[in-house]
Amino acid sequence: MTAVKAWADKHTARFISRKFLAWLTATGLVAYGSVTSSDWVSVTLAYIGSQAAVDLATQWKHGKQ
Repeated sequence: MTAVKAWADKHTARFISRKFLAWLTATGLVAYGSVTSSDWVSVTLAYIGSQAAVDLATQWKHGKQ
């Protein structure tokens, strides 16, 4: 099982970030009806907030690019 997970992580990381994949999954589950809209908002805010923190840390360490 760990070999499959490692393979999936390696290939997923090439195309899409894990945070974005979680957001896409939540969006799909909202469309399917398994997740409420308030839960989707929570996932979206976490995605936006964590991405903003990553961008801020990158700019702080490497300067504006």
